[in-house]
Amino acid sequence: MYNLPYHKEDDPRLIAELIAEFPLAFLSGCTAELRPVVTQVPVFLEEAGGKQVLRGHLMKHTDHHLAFQQNPNVLVVFTGKNTYVSGSWYSNPHTASTWNYMSVHVRGSIRFGEGEKVVDILRKTSLHFEGNNPDSPTVYDQLPDDFKQRVIGAIAAFEIEVESIDTVFKLSQDRDVQSYHNIIDQLEMGDDSARYIAREMKKRQHRIHK
Repeated sequence: MYNLPYHKEDDPRLIAELIAEFPLAFLSGCTAELRPVVTQVPVFLEEAGGKQVLRGHLMKHTDHHLAFQQNPNVLVVFTGKNTYVSGSWYSNPHTASTWNYMSVHVRGSIRFGEGEKVVDILRKTSLHFEGNNPDSPTVYDQLPDDFKQRVIGAIAAFEIEVESIDTVFKLSQDRDVQSYHNIIDQLEMGDDSARYIAREMKKRQHRIHK
């Protein structure tokens, strides 16, 4: 991860908003033999006992489940929308093009639940992604008992206690004012991802580095 101060986002509210908007994260770690593993899982962030935790679940007996049991240290990567930025849009166009994007890296220790803890995590997860609607037919408490008994044994529910959060919100903050506004103008004529990044850039006009 690039460690440039003008590409960092320090506002916890904005970091939490990105995690909530793009919850399908890359959950990565290493086996005991230091072989990397990664899977994509939807997770959500909340406060518990004065600490931040990520909650979710994955399938049991997969390579990543085994790896996380062997080594609980994990990296969870959230990525938002992204877009190409042409160097031709800069006030000095004779320079390299780049890519604008937003990313949050969460490091922590993963714990798998047992017994009622599994039920608790599944209940909270299903409610969260159903907009906290307890009457939704797909939340845990509304599922038929025979279905729950059939599938719960194949699910590994987990919590990740957050140890650190790092960010890169690379949104052309290192460009001059003219280039910054030229980039916004060009992105606003692009696709949905480009227009999204343009909106995020507009929010940060006061943070232009040059």
